[in-house]
Amino acid sequence: MRSKTMAGLLGLALAAGALGAAAGFKTIFDGTSGAGWITNNDQKPLAQANVQADGLNPHHSGGYIVVHDQPHGDFVLEFDYKLTAGCNSGVFIRVGDLKDPVFTGLEIAIDDTKGTGIHDTGAVYDLVAPRVNAQKPLGEWNHMTITAKGPIIEVALNGEPVSKIDVDQFAEPGKRPDGSKHKFKAAIKDFPRSGYFGFQDHGKDCWYKNVKIQDLN
Repeated sequence: MRSKTMAGLLGLALAAGALGAAAGFKTIFDGTSGAGWITNNDQKPLAQANVQADGLNPHHSGGYIVVHDQPHGDFVLEFDYKLTAGCNSGVFIRVGDLKDPVFTGLEIAIDDTKGTGIHDTGAVYDLVAPRVNAQKPLGEWNHMTITAKGPIIEVALNGEPVSKIDVDQFAEPGKRPDGSKHKFKAAIKDFPRSGYFGFQDHGKDCWYKNVKIQDLN
């Protein structure tokens, strides 16, 4: 009897923990409205035309990235995405200057590719390659989770950890810890630890839905 009671209490505790974790997430794109989203170049509200049946489509938004209008520091971000053929997109995080997202934030690459290079899906763009390309075949929905906590940023795709960066190790402008060169002019460790995030328009249709965030700080 005692073991059944303990098992029941454990089950309740696990269920409560799961509910608590779910309760910590806030939906910031519900599929019906672009409220809370802006374009980076002029900070105008996202046009309703970019809220489509499949989700938020940054293509033809008028901005380089479509941005959630609140900055975030430490967080867990999760969303689903779907690409079209040849699509080159990405998720920018901790952007300090909306006029210059490329050099004041980090990009997690999302592309119609199958490789494991520093520009392929799941890479911290031009800095860290994914250990595996876990993206599903073109046209299928994928689920990505990005966790940012202090200097550590981790990326999981379809439930599989794919990349991780400790920005404190990138202490020299233009160089990775192993001495190889990257394109950024500043030391990555000096990039903002809080800022905006957004989805990139690089000339092709793609869709994002079920966008949720949990602030950790």
